[in-house]
Amino acid sequence: MPASYFDVDGTLVTTNLVHPTVFYMLNQPTPMHSLAKLGRAIVKAPWMAMAELQDRRLFNELLFSSFEGVSEDRLVALAEEAFAKVLKPAIYAKARDLVKCSLDKGHDVVLVSGALDFLMQLLADHLGATGIIANRLEVKDRFATGKLLRPVVAGPEKARLIREHAHAHGHDLDECFAYSDSYSDVPMLSVVGYPAAVNPDRKLKMLAQAYHWPILHLAA
Repeated sequence: MPASYFDVDGTLVTTNLVHPTVFYMLNQPTPMHSLAKLGRAIVKAPWMAMAELQDRRLFNELLFSSFEGVSEDRLVALAEEAFAKVLKPAIYAKARDLVKCSLDKGHDVVLVSGALDFLMQLLADHLGATGIIANRLEVKDRFATGKLLRPVVAGPEKARLIREHAHAHGHDLDECFAYSDSYSDVPMLSVVGYPAAVNPDRKLKMLAQAYHWPILHLAA
């Protein structure tokens, strides 16, 4: 049975990793807690901007350090609301149809995202996806430490994780599909037999045209 691997941000939804993170920061136990979280994030913003251009893994680590001190209970309690208010309205019009097409073909459908696992699981359940590869926060004594558990799902690491997932689940990568919007995900797209560019950025669109990969637009 083949598998279809979907990037999420920009591919299936219009949002990115920052949007749900800001939602969590704005919904701390008190306004003072929220202001403190936002203040620390603003201080780190220049480093995050540079990291986004140079090292997606470092960007993820800097961004999710904002969760330091958030209780495990609060992470779970706010997840449904964050999904309903941030992720669900941002799903591209034709994203469900694309996922359903893969499911109807009998594919294992896996969301591959640098977002946090408890949010990606809600999106997977909503779209009918069968699995996720996502980032996980380290939790000690029921509070997030602000660190991500290894491996960090970002950049070329996605390709390795897809290889491992395919091997563990008996998928032949030559028969598998992958979908992404970003040139940074070329390693992920290149590891499968059937890559596709979805809502592609300029560089990915040019590459897809050169290699005759399908180009899809889900906004219409």
